[in-house]
Amino acid sequence: MSPAHLPARNEVDPRHTWNAESVFASVDQWSAELAALSAGLDRLGSFKGRLGESPTILADAFHTLESFKERAEKALVYASLTESVDRNDQAATARAGQAGSLFGRLQGAVAYFEPELLTIGRDQLMAWAATEPRLSHYAHYFDDLFRRQAHVRSPEVEEVLGLAADAFGNTYATFSKLADSDFKFRPVASAGGELPVSQGTVDDLLNSPDRAVRRAAWESYHDQYLAYKNTLSSNLATSIKQNVLLARVRRYDSTLDMALFAGNIPAAVYHNLLDTFKKHRGVWQRYFDVRRRALGVDSLHTYDIWAPLTVEKSHVPYEQAVEWISAALAPLGHDYADRLRRGCLEDRWVDIYPNEGKSSGAFSWGVQGTHPFIVMSYTDDANSMGTLAHELGHSMHSYLSWANQPPVYADYSLFAAEVASNFNQAMLRAYLLEQDIDPQLKIAVIEEAMSNFHRYFLEMPTLALFELEMHRREERGDGLTADDMIDTMAGLFAESYGDAATIDRRRDGIRWATFSHLYADYYVYQYATGISGANALARRVLSGEPGAAEGYLGFLSAGGSRYPLEALQAAGVDLTQPQPVEAAFAMLGDLIDRLDELVNQ
Repeated sequence: MSPAHLPARNEVDPRHTWNAESVFASVDQWSAELAALSAGLDRLGSFKGRLGESPTILADAFHTLESFKERAEKALVYASLTESVDRNDQAATARAGQAGSLFGRLQGAVAYFEPELLTIGRDQLMAWAATEPRLSHYAHYFDDLFRRQAHVRSPEVEEVLGLAADAFGNTYATFSKLADSDFKFRPVASAGGELPVSQGTVDDLLNSPDRAVRRAAWESYHDQYLAYKNTLSSNLATSIKQNVLLARVRRYDSTLDMALFAGNIPAAVYHNLLDTFKKHRGVWQRYFDVRRRALGVDSLHTYDIWAPLTVEKSHVPYEQAVEWISAALAPLGHDYADRLRRGCLEDRWVDIYPNEGKSSGAFSWGVQGTHPFIVMSYTDDANSMGTLAHELGHSMHSYLSWANQPPVYADYSLFAAEVASNFNQAMLRAYLLEQDIDPQLKIAVIEEAMSNFHRYFLEMPTLALFELEMHRREERGDGLTADDMIDTMAGLFAESYGDAATIDRRRDGIRWATFSHLYADYYVYQYATGISGANALARRVLSGEPGAAEGYLGFLSAGGSRYPLEALQAAGVDLTQPQPVEAAFAMLGDLIDRLDELVNQ
């Protein structure tokens, strides 16, 4: 779809929208469910003080809580996704707020649950799990609960934390409203007339073969964030302060310790990643030199990093992308590939094309009992195909987790999530590069791979360094300002790019403000560990290693029933060691060599 015209939401063909009616047939039905859930909250308190009476009572309590939670999550998914596809819809915004508020009340209403379980004791709970069939699958949950025991507070404190969850989430909501709804970017002049800059078009403009268009789009986009640097820095600082407060209330030594503890991730994983990244920055500088020479420019600027290296832009319609992705994933078996294809072409898992007010980027979301939906802005090119493959990795991870796990383990960790998404991209890339396709499309496929690696293996580790520094400053009480954030970010990008690319310190320095990921504290490093694990697992499957495909499907199906590092080790990759990260940099180097050869033929 051309960036020259973005349709209003009501102009989009319903066939290209997510299947909202599969969740609720109408807004009225959703409203009735929300009212019923609100009226039924008091029932969740009927087990308060009674969990230790018997295994039967405890099993009943789990069933009641999980059933209620599933219904509340479906209401939240419906409201939030409806808002995500049209931030200008004020009624949808109100519904998302109502659903978020209900979820916060739910968390407060069941805050007594884990403190009471801790009072019952590990031995008693494990004994009940061995004798009451309905509790037998909770053994891992109980083990994890007592691992977290030192950080679970009294029922009163837990209730306050639960009730505060909705308010604490408003920093992300503020960022989203500002960036997706209120920001008005100045348009870009081109030979064909003015081109609108928006969250849904900026990536396409940065892929323009016209350097003047790229530069103007880059400057327009980042200048808007710079104009609100103080608001954005205050909002992010508030989010960081909230994280510091929560870490102190829960008695962690630092916010990093709190973030890693949730997934039972050793700190060495985080620091090994960043140390390995810093060690291999030269690989990126070699890529920038290849790109500079291919573009024929004296100096590569940040806005040149996504410039096409082919004469004509690749054309990959959505349906073709689905077929190629399905074929690429065929080594995982017919069931996996067929379910993916039907989700995209028949069951409307994907909200496909850009429209006015649609949220930036792409994401996969749903809950047990819904489809694993995807919101994106597909633009009929290799980059969009890669994004679709990525999000389908998340969606198939969710699909298999929900199909194979009880509610307590239906969700998987963020650490595991980015393995599944990047695995799909690695498989697609390997498949297409072996096909007899136009050499120009092969270049586009490698470009998409480099763009993905740039985001996951350069931008995200750089953001991880920034995020760690900002949290440490707040933990020390140093305070955070917009100019300090901009200067820190600019310095980190300068170190990553070296002399191979020229940065604009103000515009590159404000890039922290363009990433919503920083509102999910210590999330960004997991993109780099994820792409490392994904490529290691894809190599095993592609080489035909016995049991590799089955091991990977077992990882997807495990959900939250195992700690993520254990689930990955069972599938064949050990992310406690630096080798997968080193191997991913080696693969990156091979792609650079192949690209250098193709563009210089």
